[in-house]
Formats: sequence, C-alpha cells, structure tokens
Amino acid sequence: MASARAADVASTLASLYDIRSLRTYVRWKVRSDPAYAAVLARVRDYAQPLLDLGCGVGLLPFYLREHGVGVPILGIDFDDRKIDVARKAAQRYRGIDFIRGDARDALPEGHNIVILDILQYFPTADQKRILTQVAKAVAPEGIVVIRSGVRDASWRFRITRAVDAFGRAIRWMRAESLNYPAREEIVGAFDGFHAGVTPLWGGSPFNNYLFVFTRGAARRPE
Repeated sequence: MASARAADVASTLASLYDIRSLRTYVRWKVRSDPAYAAVLARVRDYAQPLLDLGCGVGLLPFYLREHGVGVPILGIDFDDRKIDVARKAAQRYRGIDFIRGDARDALPEGHNIVILDILQYFPTADQKRILTQVAKAVAPEGIVVIRSGVRDASWRFRITRAVDAFGRAIRWMRAESLNYPAREEIVGAFDGFHAGVTPLWGGSPFNNYLFVFTRGAARRPE
C-alpha cells in the first residue's frame, strides 16, 4: 500500500511539469530519494511556515502538500530557470510561492527551514554564513532540516563528489564551486540547538546525512 501511494504521488508531481525529460526525472526522483519522506516526517506537525532554501523546481513543497502539510511554503533558489518552472508547476496549489534569491542573503524570519543538497556549492566561508543566518532566522521553537553530502574518507564521498561534478559540468546546478562540509562544520553552526545527525543513504551510493536541529521547547530530533 505504501509503495502504491508513493507511485501515485510521484505520478501526480510528474504531471505538474510540461517537459517530458523533467517528468521522467521527477517520477524517478520522488520514488527513489529518501529525503522527501525524511523531511515530511520531521516537519509535518509544525504550524510555522516553511522555507525551502535551494528549492530547485519545487518538488519538496509539492510533495509536502500532497501529504497534507498545509502551512505556507516559500521556495528560494538562485536559478531563474528553475524558479520559472516551479511557479508554473505550482498552479495546482495554494500558499506556495517561489522567489529568486541567494542563499547567502538575509532570510525571512519566523520559518522552519529546509536545505537539501546546496551547501557543497559554496566556499567554506559562505557555508558558515548561510548556516549562521539559518540559525538566526529559524522560528522560535522551530526546526531546521538539512540534507548534505559530507566530506570524509569514505568511498561514498568519492562517488558523491564525482556525480555532483558532472551535474555542475552540464549546468544542471549553477554552482560556483564544489566544497563539501565536514559533519562538525554543520553542527557547529547551531550552538544551543538540539542536534540529530543520521545517515540518509537510502539505496544510493551517496554520502548523504540528515541533520535536524531544534531549539527552545521544540521537540528533540529523532
């Protein structure tokens, strides 16, 4: 039953896009990437609006809507092309907006914040700036969820770096650099938060980890 539901959601989200290759990608991505279900499990019971930093073509906001998350969602991405695609696809939903923005700029406050797979495209100083601003902007009693490749000595890291380099070469990602943070560099930006860090490999060879930060009286990460 769960697999049938996942297939239905993947097909629904794929139908939002009018480019055949993108529909194929979306269907595969939603069914195979564990990040979407992981984010859903951690944000679904929060009442604050949500900020998706590095939203791409809008998959996460749409996925959350299809699973009953009704809070306002704002997606921010540096790539004008992806923002245009996301806005067109969003016509099915209310309360989802997309704007062009730089992750290094000041963020609107009072949101829960999700960051999926963008930190490696920034130099170390910019990564620190982004994470520091996220820690300041997150809603009181709120939650930050980050999925990132992590720099270490593993074979998974070598594969992750090679695949991202290819994505950058074909300009799917408009990236200035490839620079993966260490686990400690991400956690260190959230001093005073409750932190949870778990591998998020799924069935992939990628060296991805899920970081969950909460503060105040918010629930501790699982």
